[in-house]
Amino acid sequence: MSTVRNARFQIGQVVRHRLYPFRGVVFDVDPTFSNTEEWYASIPQDVRPPKDQPFYHLLAENAETEYIAYVSEQNLVPDPSDEPLRHPQVPELFEDLRDGVFRYRFLQEH
Repeated sequence: MSTVRNARFQIGQVVRHRLYPFRGVVFDVDPTFSNTEEWYASIPQDVRPPKDQPFYHLLAENAETEYIAYVSEQNLVPDPSDEPLRHPQVPELFEDLRDGVFRYRFLQEH
């Protein structure tokens, strides 16, 4: 039986990939892997992360482009640089970057 861990990173937090040169802001979290088997199989086996950990949806960017990334918790580290992100969706979803964490622009109220 697998146990679900609490997510280490929060929505709005700016993170950096541990191995690859990109960073981004978390906009959603899955408690465990929740993508397609085809996507999972496309990850080289020697770096394929276990599925029983949180996976993060990021508004990501590298030196060349901006995109959406789906990354396992083990491959992320905090990015406290407070450097701005170029991703065009960041200002649509977030505001007020402080200490490496953005505030959600629209908090849904009931």
